[in-house]
Amino acid sequence: MPELPEVETIKRTLGKKITGLTITDVEIIMSKVIRDPSPEEFSAQITGSKITRLGRRGKYLLLYLTGNNVLVIHLRMTGRLVYTEPSEPLAKHTHVVFSLSDGNELRFNDIRQFGRLQLAPKQALNQVKGLKDLGPEPLEREFTKTFLRRELKRKRVRIKSLLLDQTFIAGLGNIYADEALYRAHLNPQRIANSLSPREIAKLYHAITEVLQEGIENRGTSFRDYVDGDGRKGNYQELLQVYNREGSACKHCGTTITRIKINGRSSYFCPVCQREHN
Repeated sequence: MPELPEVETIKRTLGKKITGLTITDVEIIMSKVIRDPSPEEFSAQITGSKITRLGRRGKYLLLYLTGNNVLVIHLRMTGRLVYTEPSEPLAKHTHVVFSLSDGNELRFNDIRQFGRLQLAPKQALNQVKGLKDLGPEPLEREFTKTFLRRELKRKRVRIKSLLLDQTFIAGLGNIYADEALYRAHLNPQRIANSLSPREIAKLYHAITEVLQEGIENRGTSFRDYVDGDGRKGNYQELLQVYNREGSACKHCGTTITRIKINGRSSYFCPVCQREHN
């Protein structure tokens, strides 16, 4: 699933291409990817709207339109949103095609069909399902060491599970949670309220660092993720533990281990991230 760095990269690459353009037509090939309103109303409302700016909230991409609407896009597991020339063959699993006033197209493609698009009034964005309960943005001023210290002391759950909870922090997923925990030398099975102030400070810096590095390297690509230009990211080349089961830890040489926590794979170094408490 695209996480914060991937969605931010899509936002930045598309922003340069489509800001200021008008959506001249919408072709909905698979109607179930439109969450709200009805596909017919969705097409009617969006056609003729100009894209004024792009935003992001957690893993959600936001296209602000004239007429007070916002197009909310959640890519989920395998969604792609790519700007392309109309002469490009329509890829399999393309579900929505937006025609743009510069003669090009914005295509939504999703192999597993979990991604969703919906329109919402700008003033009602914080009432949209999925958006309304998101926690703070980890790269914004609201995410501080004080916040993390206060909230962790209230949570008697495994730290890995907590980092994946979008109501706790918005935008973190499996890849960057594993990388942050490795960088902070924290075992993913540690109970959140067992972390010391020093460990919490290390985790805070690790979260912000891996997310910023992910953005700088245009995201992580294994299978499906590409940016708004259709290009893969580079951060997979810098990963320390994620998806490296059986490989040697780059710090101590111990074999990277994979375990399941609440049904999700977690990769870690048993030595660098030994459980202290």
